[in-house]
Amino acid sequence: MNTYTLHMPADARPGEPRALDRAVLVRDGFSWGAFFFTALWFFVQRLWLAGLLALAAIVGLATVLALLRVGPGATFLAEGLLASLIGLEASSLKRWSLRRRKPAVDVVVAASLEEAEVKSFGRWLTGSPAPSASPTPAPAYRSPEPVIGLFPEAVRRP
Repeated sequence: MNTYTLHMPADARPGEPRALDRAVLVRDGFSWGAFFFTALWFFVQRLWLAGLLALAAIVGLATVLALLRVGPGATFLAEGLLASLIGLEASSLKRWSLRRRKPAVDVVVAASLEEAEVKSFGRWLTGSPAPSASPTPAPAYRSPEPVIGLFPEAVRRP
């Protein structure tokens, strides 16, 4: 099962069907496209700032490795690790880039993109709020007397 976030335009109101034309679903997880194509993937996704950051990281790493005269095996490993990091963080960077224009309004767990669309769009059209990711904690129990230790009944006050 994958987790998807639904991003809607900031001016959209729940239940408004026309806003779904501008909706974006972002899957959370590893991005193979970002792993293999790094900065180019960001530019194709129209994530200009994230693409420039990825490009700067790639060029910076290559420059540092060349200045340190690192061997080809270690260079390949370092560049592979950077590509893995970019692949792991691509969806987070995509959400970060979308946050200003299209804040996340729903989180859906689904097996496929189509199922995520059905679930999130159905919630949007009914206007029902998304279930909270973290339930509200119950208020802590306070006893009338201070408790010291694990067994308050063992020690009684006169």
